[in-house]
Amino acid sequence: MLETLLNNKVKGGKWHALIDKVYSELNLFVSARKVLGKKGAAGVDRQTVDDFAEHERDEIRFLHEQLREDRYRPSPVRRVWIPKGGSKGKTTGKTEQRPLGIPTIRDRVVQTAVVHVIEPILDHTFHERSFGFRRGRGCHDALRVVEEKLEAGYVYVVDADLKGYFDTIPKDRLLAMVREKISDRRMLSLIKSFLDQSIMEELRTWTPETGVPQGAVLSPVLSNVYLNPLDHQMSASGFEMVRYADDFVILCRSREEAESALSLVHRWVEDNGLTLHPEKTVIVDSREQSFSFLGYSFRGEHIYPRKQSREKFITRIVELTPRKSGHALEYTIHRINQVTHGWFGYFRHCRWPVFKDFDGMIRRRLRRQLLKRHRNNRRRLPRTQRWPNAYFTDLGFASLRDAHFRFAQSCKGNY
Repeated sequence: MLETLLNNKVKGGKWHALIDKVYSELNLFVSARKVLGKKGAAGVDRQTVDDFAEHERDEIRFLHEQLREDRYRPSPVRRVWIPKGGSKGKTTGKTEQRPLGIPTIRDRVVQTAVVHVIEPILDHTFHERSFGFRRGRGCHDALRVVEEKLEAGYVYVVDADLKGYFDTIPKDRLLAMVREKISDRRMLSLIKSFLDQSIMEELRTWTPETGVPQGAVLSPVLSNVYLNPLDHQMSASGFEMVRYADDFVILCRSREEAESALSLVHRWVEDNGLTLHPEKTVIVDSREQSFSFLGYSFRGEHIYPRKQSREKFITRIVELTPRKSGHALEYTIHRINQVTHGWFGYFRHCRWPVFKDFDGMIRRRLRRQLLKRHRNNRRRLPRTQRWPNAYFTDLGFASLRDAHFRFAQSCKGNY
């Protein structure tokens, strides 16, 4: 398929016979292994990954026959609500939530098999500045472009937010865009059946008129399909837009250019049945104001974790280091290292004072634990002992500042 794409050998630019590649037992087997490896929750049928794995051969054979004979029908999606990135409503003060759909294990396997077939076809048309949910691309690639443009003088930033994007995508327009590349009737029918899945929440069931289910394996690819024309239009108009899924920024050299870019986005969004969030879509002079993108906060030459990301990290460290703890200090440090390792892996491009400050905060909380134990047991270290930084290093504490220094030396400032 990739060779055919690269050599433009597709007649009429559309793919015809694809459904047989979806129900291939090898494809279903590989798809099942991916789904089982993620250990997700059960759907409305209560079948767990362990239940599916126990009868994996029979399940794959069942799905193969159902798809081959055109008898496969998706089950309803179980809806749950999860916190939305730690953000809080301005009026209520309560943590905002977003819906998450949990398909059945069988539906996840079939959707993964569909993605294996259509992703190369659709991804081939995506713009190079689209980074979300794409093979070989990630958050740090998008962040690298943003930082490069800021350093090049693109200091006026359109910080845009699509209101309820996944829930508001018009299904008919989305399918029409898929039909531009795929003409296999059964494949299109299968994709439509997943878009038309009903939602089950507690004892209520309904079918949404718009949107793609958040949490579905197929949704990320389809969401990129719908915003792909915007990527190309902004690029053709000379604007530097960087997008990760439904989160995007446009970097400009002047406020007039930023206002023109925002006006163009407004028109495209309205014409395509979407909505920009009126409060969260703003034009920012990054030399004077900060803007957030993918968990990072940018202002001038400073790059920090955004406020919500810092608060989430601090909350987790506080949970691991209560004043009264029954765990050995080595065990507590081991647990802290597990958290800081993953956190640093994502936020490693921040400026070094961030890591120095967090190191200090963690050591202060560890010293509080030692002081509490010392007061309760006079046989321990004398009260004059201050436990220098080297003491915690000897116990295995992995300094964030040291990790950042090694990272900066290894990449010499490049991503």
